[in-house]
Amino acid sequence: MSSPPKRKRKTGRASQRSAASTPSRKTVHLVKLAVGIRDVEHLATLQRQRRAAMRKAGKRPLSRHFTRNRPRRADEIVAGGSIYWVIRGAIRVRQRILAIKPGVNAEGASRAEIQLHSALVRVAPRPLRAFQGWRYLEAVDAPPDLVDLGGDLAEMPAKMAEELRVLGLL
Repeated sequence: MSSPPKRKRKTGRASQRSAASTPSRKTVHLVKLAVGIRDVEHLATLQRQRRAAMRKAGKRPLSRHFTRNRPRRADEIVAGGSIYWVIRGAIRVRQRILAIKPGVNAEGASRAEIQLHSALVRVAPRPLRAFQGWRYLEAVDAPPDLVDLGGDLAEMPAKMAEELRVLGLL
């Protein structure tokens, strides 16, 4: 008795095209310079003040950031991404991105509104040179959260941790 004929596996362009056109829901993050921000506490204070002003004006208190252009990879960003803030030459903290919507900034100009979770999560500092706009950051390249590194790093003062890192002790 003969066995049924084996199916040939597709290996041509058609199979590559169908695999490539299948959307993948991988997470991508944004990296953005926090211009004029001295440290993580300063960023937290400014955002808290902005939310309080929104609440006082009768608006929903959101942490948000406006940018001129909508990120092309917005679907990947909103699917679990964060904005990693560069403060004084290093990525130091991240905020979860909740939504990216069309919006209008304080001057009335049309912008993309990036809505952020209010919690700031400190990450292992990573030096990064200045740049304009934002940069995409693949999830595998993102610095780990300090709380995930264990030990007392999360409670250590940022200045002390930075000095120990420069000395190669962290």
